[in-house]
Formats: sequence, C-alpha cells, structure tokens
Amino acid sequence: MHVDPNVDVLATTTFTGNHNSWIEGAIIPVVWKKVYGKGRVFYSSLGHVAKDFEVPEALEIMKRGIRWASEGLVISKFTMYKKWQC
Repeated sequence: MHVDPNVDVLATTTFTGNHNSWIEGAIIPVVWKKVYGKGRVFYSSLGHVAKDFEVPEALEIMKRGIRWASEGLVISKFTMYKKWQC
C-alpha cells in the first residue's frame, strides 16, 4: 500500500483473510499523523462505536492525537472575559 511519505504511521492492523482471502496479510495504517501546511492532521479509524473506547489504549491514543493536533493553535483572537458555566 502506498502511504504519503509525510505521514507518520502510529498503528497498523494486519488483515487475516477471514472475510476475503485476497486481503490476507495486508498491513493497513489505522492511526497516523502529519503536518499539512501550518496545520496538523491526526487520523484514527478506531472508535466506530463508543464501546471501543472502553479499551484504555484506544482512548489514550485518541486523547494524545487530539492534544497533538491542537497544540499551538489559536482558537480565537478574542480573549474570553468570563468562564463558561455548565
């Protein structure tokens, strides 16, 4: 499989061929990150259902990916004058 050389693959999966024999042994990236222009891109195919995040490692990689992608971003040029209340 061709992967963008700017992509840093963080996790892969290897297909067993149980569903289709032609894909047996194929190694596919499932979590990756890259820098795009001045931004950061984080991708994860994990978490199709909420129960997936009961696996601590799946939740942790998602939290770390979101944190990495959002580092250094200016969300707004305006300063919030009071805290949000729930």
